[in-house]
Amino acid sequence: MADDDDGDKQHDATPHRRQQAREEGQVVKSQDLGSATMLVVGLLAMWYLGNGLATSFARITREHLGGEAWMRVDVHLFLSHIVTLSADVGMALLPVLGTLVLAGVLVNLGQVGFLFLPQKLAMDWQRINPLSNANRIFSTTSAVQLGFGLLKVALISTVAGISLWGERERVMILSDQEAGPIATYLFSVTFWTSLKVGASLLILAVFDYGYAYWKHEQDLKMSHQEMREEIKSQQGDPQVASRRRQIQRQLALNRLSEVVPKADVIVTNPTELAIALKYDPETMAAPVLLAKGAGVLAQRIRRLALENQVPVVERKELARALYATVEVNEAVPADQYAAVAEVIRYIYQLKGKKLPGQRAAA
Repeated sequence: MADDDDGDKQHDATPHRRQQAREEGQVVKSQDLGSATMLVVGLLAMWYLGNGLATSFARITREHLGGEAWMRVDVHLFLSHIVTLSADVGMALLPVLGTLVLAGVLVNLGQVGFLFLPQKLAMDWQRINPLSNANRIFSTTSAVQLGFGLLKVALISTVAGISLWGERERVMILSDQEAGPIATYLFSVTFWTSLKVGASLLILAVFDYGYAYWKHEQDLKMSHQEMREEIKSQQGDPQVASRRRQIQRQLALNRLSEVVPKADVIVTNPTELAIALKYDPETMAAPVLLAKGAGVLAQRIRRLALENQVPVVERKELARALYATVEVNEAVPADQYAAVAEVIRYIYQLKGKKLPGQRAAA
C-alpha cells in the first residue's frame, strides 16, 4: 500500500540535503540582525571615538576653512586642497567606518559562514516576475515579515516616545541655557535614545533569527518520497544494488565450486570460517590459500569439501589467523608455517602419503 503521507515532510534533512541547500544559497540569515547590530556598533563606536572624531573635524575646519580663501586661487591649488581635505576627512572617519565594516563582516560570517555563490550574480527574470512569485509574495513568511515590520515600527515609536517623555522637563528649560550646553544636551538625548532603540531592535532581531532558523529547518525537512530518492542518489537503486550483490554472490559460489575440490584440506572455525588450502611439494614452496569464506560462504566451502571428499580439520586459531592475514591465491606466511605444516602432515598421514622430507629421512 502506498504511503498516504508521502507529501508530508516528517524527516530531518540529511547532511547531503543541507549541503545542497547551502550551495543553492538557502541558509539561515536575518537581515534585521545585521542591521540592528550595525546600528548598535555604530553608536558605540561614535560614543567611544566621538571625542577624537570631534577634535579631528575641528582641526580640519580650522585648516581648510580658515585663513586664505583657497577656492579663489588657481585650479591646481584648488585640486590639491580638495585631495588634502578628502584625505583628512577619510582618516578622521576611518576608525568609525572600519569598525562598522568589521562588524558587518563578522555578523554575516557568524550567520552563514563563508559562502561564495557566483551563480547568484546571473540575472533571473523569474525572481522579478509577479506571476511566478505570487505564492512567495502572499505566503506565511511574507505575512510574518510584515508583522515583524509593523512590530519594529511600534517598538521604535514606543521606546523613543518613552525616552523622550522622560526628558520633557529638561527640554522645557533649554531656552534659558546657552547654545553650547543645549547642543551637548541634544546630542546626549539623541545618542541614548538611539542606543535604546538599537538595543530593542537587536533583541527583536534575535527572535527574528530564531524564526528564520525554525523556518529553514522546516523547509529542509524531507518527505518519505524525498528520503527514498536521496537514498537512491547516494547509494544507488536498492533493486540494482540487490541484483549486483546477487551476481557477486553467485560468481563467488561458482568459483568455490571450481577451487574447493582441488584443495588438500579445509581448515574451519568450526562453523564461522572455512579456509581451503593446497600444497604440492613438487611445485609449491609453501601452502597456498585457494578460497576463504565466512557465514554462508563458509557453509558452502564445507559442503563442497564433503561432496568432493576433501578433509575438513577444525583449528580455530589457525582459521582466524589465515582468514584475517592471507588473501586468496597467496602463500601462507612464515609465522603460520608450523601450524599449517602440522595440518598438512596430519592429512598426508590420513591418506597414507609421506612428505618429501619424510621419504628422504626413511
